[in-house]
Amino acid sequence: MSFVVTGATGHLGRLVIDELLTRVPAGDIAAVVRDADKAADLAARGVELRVADYSRPETLKDAFHAGDRVLLISGSEVGKRVPQHAAVADAAKEAGVALLAYTGVLGGPDADFALADEHKATETHILGTGVPYTFLRNGWYTEVFSENLAPVLEHGAVVANAGDGRVASAARADYAAAAAAVLTGEGHENTAYELSGDVAWSFAEYAALVGELTGRDIAYNNVPGETRKGILVGAGLPAGFADILVDVDYAIERGLLARTSGDLSRLIGRPTTPLRDTLAAALAS
Repeated sequence: MSFVVTGATGHLGRLVIDELLTRVPAGDIAAVVRDADKAADLAARGVELRVADYSRPETLKDAFHAGDRVLLISGSEVGKRVPQHAAVADAAKEAGVALLAYTGVLGGPDADFALADEHKATETHILGTGVPYTFLRNGWYTEVFSENLAPVLEHGAVVANAGDGRVASAARADYAAAAAAVLTGEGHENTAYELSGDVAWSFAEYAALVGELTGRDIAYNNVPGETRKGILVGAGLPAGFADILVDVDYAIERGLLARTSGDLSRLIGRPTTPLRDTLAAALAS
């Protein structure tokens, strides 16, 4: 039996591997990657590499073994993820894994914004396989904001179409710790966790905090969705992806990413990382 992490060279996957290495021997961990060369550092730490690709179901046949506990980290190719995730789930069933954990989206079936559609379809497919599951319904990563501070600082403004909506974000490391806790713990089978930060913040508060940390005047400009789409497209984003981001902001305005269930802090055994800490670390670097 191994603790298996798919998408292991991504931002979240690497953090999950790091967390697992503090809990179990490296020889008990397997990383599913598309390119073994990009995971050479993981192999050097004693992690087993299993090469497979979500988009090539035939490569997934040997990615999982009977009794494995598997974390399926959702793919990054929006629009292609349902068949990709289904291929992983089917391979996990065929192998006879003991647990399939999946990183979905906060709210699960209640999330009514477009970006959630593939996650909901994936959960439905996993349920249909009959494999013991854990749904890790992740809220927003604070790094979505902290890693994109350049335009905020350049223009002196946070621009969104989220109104007074709030976001209960947490750091990627918090979500990674929760995933590792589920993989290595007991009693998580056939359970869904609503994972989010302990505190929900508004964009006005976010702008004020960036201003405080930088000593600059940072405004919050709430704009119509079409205006924001134009800004995003002007910055080089494809129109379809800009539509998704605008739709997410409207979901924030409706309160769908403000939920603070406490599941995340309970799983990791500590408070979630405050927005201030993640922003300060990003600005310092």
